[in-house]
Amino acid sequence: MSTTEEDCRQVLEGTLGYHFRKPHLLAEALQHRSYVNEHPQADVRDNERLEFLGDAVLNLVVSHVLMRQNPDLSEGELSRARAHLVNETHLAQVARSLHLGDCVRLGRGESQTGGHDKPSILSDTLEAILAAVYLDGGFDAAFEVIDRRLAFRLDAVETPEAIVDFKSRLQEHVQNQEKIVPVYRVVEESGPDHDKTFVVELRLTQLKTIGTGHSKKAAEQAAAKEALKHIAGHE
Repeated sequence: MSTTEEDCRQVLEGTLGYHFRKPHLLAEALQHRSYVNEHPQADVRDNERLEFLGDAVLNLVVSHVLMRQNPDLSEGELSRARAHLVNETHLAQVARSLHLGDCVRLGRGESQTGGHDKPSILSDTLEAILAAVYLDGGFDAAFEVIDRRLAFRLDAVETPEAIVDFKSRLQEHVQNQEKIVPVYRVVEESGPDHDKTFVVELRLTQLKTIGTGHSKKAAEQAAAKEALKHIAGHE
């Protein structure tokens, strides 16, 4: 390995908390197809097969962790939470925190067009690295890296409005208990068209709550969340 590759290996092993017994797996994980296409004589392979495997490993581990940490979330809510964590934007953020852009090996053209910071390349490279860990050390090693060392930014789930459908939860609760339907009404709009704020009033027999958001849907979800809090406090 060159000095640059060795430096990257040491930095990534330190960040991941994992030492590769087969460093060539990490090297492969960092090789974009544009680099391989420009070095046909070098007998190197791009990271796309590892990316395929890493996607599966990542989804399994994140699913397991989400179920463990959120015993009350439904299947649909768990699916939304997982999608939030493993989408390209979030994976690229994690990759940047690991400085993967400095280590991924790109072809000249891809490098000159900002490939070192492209979300698609960063997210794919991260998945390939997780596959490399899995192949090198087994599932327990991959689980450890994702769950404990990276913590995979699972704190990002601390935005339940992006995951939990409070309106559906409220609808289900009141239909089972009271056979009534919540009524939502926009009572205020403010701000410019590109950054509006909506205030929604929710009425439910004797209960009235208010929710605020940058869309009607978000404001309705906020109002439903407040209604569920009130109902839980009186049960």
